[in-house]
Parts: sequence; C-alpha cells; structure tokens
Amino acid sequence: MFVALWEYEVKPGSEERFENAYGPGGGWAKLFRSDPNYRETRLLRDPCRPAIYLTLDFWNSREAYEQFMAIHKDMYKMLDAAGEELTSKERRIGWYELVAS
Repeated sequence: MFVALWEYEVKPGSEERFENAYGPGGGWAKLFRSDPNYRETRLLRDPCRPAIYLTLDFWNSREAYEQFMAIHKDMYKMLDAAGEELTSKERRIGWYELVAS
C-alpha cells in the first residue's frame, strides 16, 4: 500500500468548494478511480487550524501511482490549476509505503 500525502492552506471562503473538489467525490478522486490500482482518497481538516487540510491518496503501489501520474499529466495540471484558485499554499508532505509487520 502507498499513500501520497499533501497539505493545503485554503483561502477564506473557499472551504466548501475545496472540500467538494478534493474530497472522495471530487475531481481528483474521479480521475484516480479510472485506475484499478487506486484505493481511496481521504480528506482531513485540522480542527485547531481550520484552513489547513490534508489529502491522503491510497494506491496499491508507488509504481502504480507514478505510472498513472505520468499518463494523466495533462489532466493533473488542469485540476491542479483549478485548485490554485482555492488555496494559498500547497505542500507535498511525502510519499509513504506500508511497513509489513
């Protein structure tokens, strides 16, 4: 299992639109669902800093994620540009893989 973790600071008044775009029913998740290696997207909001959100995109593997992103780079750029209208900051926190026990 692989997770791409991103942090966003959402512009005041854009919270609902951001949640609709970046949540499990939004454009990103819809794009990702076209690949059988995509698992799910989770959207988290910081209760102490309400403008701060995290997205967690779960995939079967890092390789599957990277391949998908390379194939769909044009659509990715389009969605990313639309998201820039809603956010003041975007930061990739990291890419994580499940540690087998």
